[in-house]
Amino acid sequence: MSPYAELVFDAQGDADPTGLRAVAGIDATDLLVFAHGWNSDRPTSTRLFDRFYAPFPGLVGPGVRLGYAGVVWPSIRFPDEPIPDFESLTAPEATDAPVPGPAAGTALDAATRRALAEFWPGHGPQLDRMAELLSARPESQEALAEFGRLVRQVAGVGGAVRAAVEGGGADAPESGVPAIFAEDVREVCRTLADGLAAAAGPPAPELSAAGDPGALWDGAKELLRQAAYYEMKKRAGTVGERGLGPALAELAARRPGLRVHLIGHSFGGRVVAFSLRAVPAGARHVKSLTLLQGAFSHYAFADRLPHDTGRGGALRGLQHRVDGPVVACHSKHDAALRVFYPLASRMAGDSAGLLGFDARWGAIGHDGVQAVPGAVRLTLAAALRSGVPASGCVSVDAASVVRRGGPPAGAHSDVCHAELARVVVAAGRMGR
Repeated sequence: MSPYAELVFDAQGDADPTGLRAVAGIDATDLLVFAHGWNSDRPTSTRLFDRFYAPFPGLVGPGVRLGYAGVVWPSIRFPDEPIPDFESLTAPEATDAPVPGPAAGTALDAATRRALAEFWPGHGPQLDRMAELLSARPESQEALAEFGRLVRQVAGVGGAVRAAVEGGGADAPESGVPAIFAEDVREVCRTLADGLAAAAGPPAPELSAAGDPGALWDGAKELLRQAAYYEMKKRAGTVGERGLGPALAELAARRPGLRVHLIGHSFGGRVVAFSLRAVPAGARHVKSLTLLQGAFSHYAFADRLPHDTGRGGALRGLQHRVDGPVVACHSKHDAALRVFYPLASRMAGDSAGLLGFDARWGAIGHDGVQAVPGAVRLTLAAALRSGVPASGCVSVDAASVVRRGGPPAGAHSDVCHAELARVVVAAGRMGR
């Protein structure tokens, strides 16, 4: 799409000034700003932007001149976990054939090993040893315990492990270390292996950690992935609040008439949502915010948490800094948010154990905005037929199109659909 530019941020939220200048120079009435999610590399993210933006020129009214921006931030890519192909999944000839799941076995392939080394520099020996263990899949408890220690080392929680703060789900204060790194590693790996089986569909004996001690290593590999998730969660909030938010405020000061429309997929939804923390009081440059399978708490905008009425969500009230609606598209077919988000967020555990969906730990991309009085809930068909409200929180059930993808993530990345582009246009009042 053209005109297009990228806003590039490092892990601390510092922006590449070249990108800022390029975006500021775009001649447009309305600027679409799309942030990619976790587990994306630069080529994958660029392809996502290109594919998602493709329908927009034919959807907007004659008075709208669109500009396009991609938010690029450092997020690890596990190359051995396939994601839906953005072209084939949205092409007219696409079928309902299942998308292949991850490659068999737990061994780290060379590309994944390189990605992890870049993500955790200085931890080459630990990563090499973990790769050996994942390849060999020894049955001894000592080997699993060693793997758990290595994961804690690369995650930087080694001697500081303690239970995560209860009560706030994934958006609890960041000072706590998830208990998933502190509890008995065998039980954690068993739980994660069973989570993988649950994400794959009906329970299968060969996928159950209870029926196959070797399957614990499936859970061990997922524990390594969760360690990266733990870091990405914090990073996405930092990039949004300290990077994207101030960059957009600066852009608004230079271009006061520019209308900004924020879009975020997965943890990119966290990036764009947390950018609202840096929107100055009274500012009106953000005209809409659309979340595509957002990977943060469904209570984020709540003034009071249902399970702790003395506390609010991490973004409570910030929907009012959008001069338009906050739209959360969600789908029941998203296994990443249905199974693994609550599993990772419910880190401290309770009497029901770590596994299983609990409303306290739900993701906004799984069931939409929760505990916000007056929030509207729509089917996708209704949103396309009649539009969305002009302000406030809106949940749109997009399961009719966000439905394809294999385990373990399910339909989490199946977001490149013209119907979702139309939702963005409706939210931003850009239509014909």
